[in-house]
Amino acid sequence: MLAVPMILEMAMESLFAVVDVFFVSKVGVNAVATVGFTESVLTLVYSIAWGLSMGATAMVARRIGEQDREGASAAAAQALWIGVALSLILGIPGYFMADDVLRAMGGSDALIREGRWYTKILFGSNLVIMLIFLLNGIFRGAGNAAIAMRTLWISNGLNLILDPCLIFGWGPFPEMGVAGAALATSIGRGTGVLFQLYHLFLGRDIIRIAGRHLKVLWAVILRLFRVSIGGMGQFIIGSSSWIFLMRIIGHFGEEVVAGYTIAIRVLIFTLLPAWGMANAAATLVGQNLGADQPDRAEKSVWKTAHYTMLFMLAVSLLYILFAKPIMLLFNPNPVVVENGVQSLRIICAGYLFFAYGMVISQAFNGAGDTFTPTILNLICFWFMQIPLAYFMGITWHLGPSGIFAAVAISESILAILCIIVFRRGRWKTVSI
Repeated sequence: MLAVPMILEMAMESLFAVVDVFFVSKVGVNAVATVGFTESVLTLVYSIAWGLSMGATAMVARRIGEQDREGASAAAAQALWIGVALSLILGIPGYFMADDVLRAMGGSDALIREGRWYTKILFGSNLVIMLIFLLNGIFRGAGNAAIAMRTLWISNGLNLILDPCLIFGWGPFPEMGVAGAALATSIGRGTGVLFQLYHLFLGRDIIRIAGRHLKVLWAVILRLFRVSIGGMGQFIIGSSSWIFLMRIIGHFGEEVVAGYTIAIRVLIFTLLPAWGMANAAATLVGQNLGADQPDRAEKSVWKTAHYTMLFMLAVSLLYILFAKPIMLLFNPNPVVVENGVQSLRIICAGYLFFAYGMVISQAFNGAGDTFTPTILNLICFWFMQIPLAYFMGITWHLGPSGIFAAVAISESILAILCIIVFRRGRWKTVSI
């Protein structure tokens, strides 16, 4: 039952990802490529937010399992301070270097002129990106995934309403083009953060922050960093590799980038609900280890992984069969469609393995063993995916399809390695 609100939470996030790129695709190929380039760089911010969120989930879940609510609230407050500080450090340079970011990714002058404000707005509002993930991690660790679910339903629901209004200038709203999508996202997520803060400070939930918890506790901050650094590292490794992957794809032109960007948003439509199952596994592991029941923790992970695999197997068949009609819903450009279809079919061929990789990686994180998935991500993304994508796509002249194949191969190998290491059981002995 814990997984249900997490799945619904991620279902809303994935619905937004698809609808957002649907509206942006109506603006033009440059607009979609701008989204792809910007988000590949912004995943560095997401990585830190997700990593910190994982650390907060693990610490809060462990303290709740130990019946230590004061300790859980103290950990949540210190995580909040860290999130605010890091968002300012990352957001200010990103805002002023928006043109340089797009140019470094291979964007043309026309793309930079059209897309710079999209990039500026998202970097400038990265505080709400950081907090919405971090606070949801706190609520999940406390076992209150329903608040995390309602947060994303509120923020993404508002986002979906504002998206076409600000992009196309519906009603009293100005026509802002692709920049309107960024503004809609910032307003929606900002509203979600206000909802989270209300429940965290004024609600009557399992976890609540009071004034006494806001005192800076360096021992807790250092412990949280120690637990989070691996989570940050594993996502930074993955997201920075995606930046290089997008740069390699950019070698083939903005239409190919647009096709890949749309395909990834469609793939996320099913990956994020599966990620909800993985988040549930992380919480179950943390709480069961806190209650000194490691065997029960392991059984919950395998059961979650099996269910996730069945779901993703069914989805992959749909994508393989209906890839072209799906892509035509977004953009009629034949080059965009062709590359989007190839991307969908090739990448989802590895979905069977993706399920186990996602769930088991999150299980490690829920146990506080963030070091293991960090090393595995480093091996598979940097030592396999990037070199393989370059050689298959450019050196061996397989084109974009070779790059897409490199993604599927590296993700599948990552899943196999996760299974092997998980079976050894060292994660059961980690203390946080």
